[in-house]
Amino acid sequence: MQKQLEGGCLCGRVRYRITRPPIDAGYCHCRLCQRASGAPVLAWLTVAADGFAYQGAVPASFHSSRRYQREFCAHCGTQIAFRRCRDAKTVDVTLASLDDPTTVAPQYHIWRQSRIGWFDTADRLPRHADAGPDTHDD
Repeated sequence: MQKQLEGGCLCGRVRYRITRPPIDAGYCHCRLCQRASGAPVLAWLTVAADGFAYQGAVPASFHSSRRYQREFCAHCGTQIAFRRCRDAKTVDVTLASLDDPTTVAPQYHIWRQSRIGWFDTADRLPRHADAGPDTHDD
C-alpha cells in the first residue's frame, strides 16, 4: 500500500484511517450483512486491527452475534466496521465507506449459501458457500 486509506460515514461525523495494507477484500452474502445494510451483499476489506483507527466522532456499536460487533455512525446510520467484541486481531471495513472505494477491489464471495436468488454478479471471483478457506480472526 503506497498511501493510507481514509473513509467515513455519510454525514462526515465518523471518520477513520487505515495505515496498514489490507489483508484481503470480498463480498459477503450472509443474512446478517444483508439485514444490517439493507442490501443483497456487502463488500468488506480486512485489515490488521492495529492499522485501523477512528477520528472524529466515536461510532456506536451493535453486538450482531455473541462474539462480533458492527460499528456505525449513530447519527446517519452508515455501517463502517465489523470485528470481534474482544481481542480483535482484524477489522473488516465497508469498502463503500472509503473516500475512494476504487482503491481496493473484492477478491472473492463468501456465505453464498445465503445469496438472494434475484441478485448475482457477473465477475469470475471465487465463490464460497460459507466463510471460505481463509478466516482471519478465529
